[in-house]
Amino acid sequence: MVAVAAGLPVVVGELQQVGTEAGAPLVADPRVRRISFTGSVPTAQKIGAAAAANVTPVSFELGGKSPLLVLDDADVDLAVELAVEQFDNSGQVCLAAVRILVPESIAPRFREAFLVKAADVAQGQGDPRDEATTIGPLVGRTHLERVDGFVRRAVADGARVLLGGEPNHELNARTGGTYYRPTVFEGADPTSEIVCSEVFGPVLTLQTYRSEEEGIAMANDTEYGLAATLVTGDPARAERVAARLAAGTVWVNCFFVRDLAAPFGGNGHSGIGREGGTWSFDFYCDVKNSVFSPKGWSDRG
Repeated sequence: MVAVAAGLPVVVGELQQVGTEAGAPLVADPRVRRISFTGSVPTAQKIGAAAAANVTPVSFELGGKSPLLVLDDADVDLAVELAVEQFDNSGQVCLAAVRILVPESIAPRFREAFLVKAADVAQGQGDPRDEATTIGPLVGRTHLERVDGFVRRAVADGARVLLGGEPNHELNARTGGTYYRPTVFEGADPTSEIVCSEVFGPVLTLQTYRSEEEGIAMANDTEYGLAATLVTGDPARAERVAARLAAGTVWVNCFFVRDLAAPFGGNGHSGIGREGGTWSFDFYCDVKNSVFSPKGWSDRG
C-alpha cells in the first residue's frame, strides 16, 4: 500500500526458485530493465556477464572481509567489545570486521582481554530464542560444512587456533542444530585463504602491525571494500585514517550503526553502486534532459 500511495505501479512480485531455473533466464532476458543483486561475488560475475549481452544496468551488494583496525591510542576495553561484536549472528554478517588488526605495543593486553570475552560468548551458545543465548547456529548444514572447511584448511596452512576451531559437537548432537564454536586464529599467512576469503561464519583472524602506515596497508590489503571499523582516541587521527581506508562505510569507535538515508555499498569486489536514501534513485531511473528554445515558436506569429 505504501508503494501504491507513492505512485509506483503495482508490479512487485516474488519468485522463489533455484538460480539455474529462474535466476539465469531472468537476468539474461532483454525485457529486464534493471538488475539489483545481493549475494556472492561468483554469482554476481555470472549475472554481470549475462546482463552485459543486453547492456542491462546492474547494482551489486556483495561480500566483505572487513578490518577492525585498532590504533595504539585506542581504549582497549572498547576495542575488545567491538571485536567480540563481530560474532553477532554467528558471523553471518557481510559487514563484519573479521580481520582484527592490533599494534604490537598493545597486542598482549588486547589478546588476553579479547579471548576472555570471546570465551564467554562461546559458553553462551544455544537457542537464539533464549534471551540468555550469546551466539546462535549457522543457517544450515551445508553452510556449517563450508565454514568448517575454511577452518580445517587454515589449520593445515599453519594458522594457530586460539579459540574454538570446530563445530559444537555436543550441542549439535543434543539439538540437531548447526552450531559452530566462535573461532579465533592467529599467525595466519597474510596471503592465506582464511585471511583473504569471506567465511561468513564466527571465524576471526588476529594480526599485529608495527606502525600506523603498516596498519592502514593491511586494512586495505583485500579485494573487498564493504566496511571498516576503526578504534582510536584521537578525533583528528580518526579523520585522517578513516579517509585512507578503502571501504564504503567506516565506523569509528562503534559498529553496525546505520543511517538509512546515508549511502551504503562497497568498493572492489564488494559491489557496484550505492543504496540508501536518494542514492539509489539514479540507478532505477532513466534520467532525461529536455532542452526548450522559446524562439522555436515565439517568432511564428
